[in-house]
Amino acid sequence: MGSPEQNKKVAVTGVASIFLVACVVAATVSVGSSGGGEISTASKSVKEICAPTDYKETCERSLAGAKDTDDPKELIKVAFKVTVENITDAISKSELLKEADKDPRTSDALDTCKELLKNSIDDLERSFEKVENFDLERVKEYTNDLKVWLSGAITQQQTCIDAFENTTGDTGEKMKHLLKTANELSSNGLAMITHFTELLQSLEIPAGLNFKRRLLTAETKGEGEGEEEEFPGFVDAATRRLLTTNPASIKHDAVVAKDGSGQYKSVVEALKAVPYKNNETFVIFIKAGVYNERVEVPRKMNKIVFVGEGPTKTRITGSRSYKDGIGTYHTATVAIQGDGFIARNIGFENSAGAAKHQAVAIRVSADMTIFHNCHIDAYQDTLYTHAYRQYYRDCTITGTIDFIFGDAAAVFQNCKMVVRKPLEKQACMVTAQGRKEHRGVGGLVLQNCDIIPDPALKSVNPPVKVYLGRPWKEYSRTIIMQSYINGFIAPEGWSPWEGELGLDTLWYAEYQNRGSGASTASRVNWNGYKKNISPDIAQQFTVGIFLQGDEWIKPTGIPYDSGMTKV
Repeated sequence: MGSPEQNKKVAVTGVASIFLVACVVAATVSVGSSGGGEISTASKSVKEICAPTDYKETCERSLAGAKDTDDPKELIKVAFKVTVENITDAISKSELLKEADKDPRTSDALDTCKELLKNSIDDLERSFEKVENFDLERVKEYTNDLKVWLSGAITQQQTCIDAFENTTGDTGEKMKHLLKTANELSSNGLAMITHFTELLQSLEIPAGLNFKRRLLTAETKGEGEGEEEEFPGFVDAATRRLLTTNPASIKHDAVVAKDGSGQYKSVVEALKAVPYKNNETFVIFIKAGVYNERVEVPRKMNKIVFVGEGPTKTRITGSRSYKDGIGTYHTATVAIQGDGFIARNIGFENSAGAAKHQAVAIRVSADMTIFHNCHIDAYQDTLYTHAYRQYYRDCTITGTIDFIFGDAAAVFQNCKMVVRKPLEKQACMVTAQGRKEHRGVGGLVLQNCDIIPDPALKSVNPPVKVYLGRPWKEYSRTIIMQSYINGFIAPEGWSPWEGELGLDTLWYAEYQNRGSGASTASRVNWNGYKKNISPDIAQQFTVGIFLQGDEWIKPTGIPYDSGMTKV
């Protein structure tokens, strides 16, 4: 018999082979699956695999459909193939819905859905690849990535459904019905990987299995330090030097300048020079100027870096809005969809104004993104933290209603949230977190930030009601900690969205805040609001743990606090 440490490793290997395989099988079964009756010969192993899920019958039915092989990887391939075929079929059916419903907003929503469902497939694909190449020595990286991407797949599907808000007819309900099975099975997959992670913790995995992300490059530290600092493949050493040096003195891959002194006069033109499916760091230096254009960094155009000459000098602006007939998702002046994006010293703006309602300055739909010393300015729905892992440092975000919203796992450190003057009789909410799935990774964390009023807001009489946030979805999650909260915040702190939605199931907390608006004595009395949390719970929302930031943020050289801030 082997040693206790060897036995633990064998146990973990066995669990991994069961649960990680099951996770992707369940998460990638068809959108178009039908009811079909009860399963009569569901195996004990299938029942055990499906035990932690919320939709057990759907789970068992999906796994029983691939019973002709006992090879786990073949099971994944079969289920995955069916998934892609059926989601593609759902996308094609959206064209029929489009032909039947001529409402312009509905047409826009259907186009948005097609894009989002393709993204959801992509999230399932990379989860599939992660499982197929599973490496026990990188187990924490693998499980974290899987939870993020499966949460992303769910968010993409939910955003599709959200696109039909305020449309006429029943097309939105039809799309919701088409996606019902996909939603359930994606939820099941996330349940399995969450259960797997909890099981690993209960097994007290030996330290030897708690490996860091495999590091691909290295750079020697400064003279006299005598150590090597390693860099993940996510950010190479050259990029680290770039991010810690005066941008004007560094060689860039592309230079944008309004006055013609660069290679390109617009950011869009510069992005055309980047290879599609780029996976090498590509630095675009954007000289001072106001760039009136809509910019999109597409999915799979990874590792793009925008460097400006200062957030008030280099600004990208636009004015697309919901009032103009455009869905919120596509109102963004800048849309980031390529993983590993970094922005430094830039301003992003939507200038549509309060009267145009939803008008996004920047939407971030990419994993492992970083914004440093950026200004993000608009009114309603300024910053759409759509999905995946995001980090904001030393940024200023301005707005009125729900001006930081979405379902990303996003942390803001040392940032300023400036509340602007809204339209008459409007209230303001700083955040509107949108976690729909209770196991999802999404959450907004404001750490050592300043929540303050714009001067124009202070002069309004009677005063505008201002809240820290409201729950966009049932499992909305937001924590404000170690931050300064100005006294203009309403004593109750938080606002309902609509009726009782999410009040019992949300998770809101405040921890070690300061300022005349930080008192929790008169805060809301909701079941989901946590007036007092322990230091251990608060620690779970620090960047090092919540975003696994030591692996991908710290090596960039961007200012970064892994744990609690020393205020």
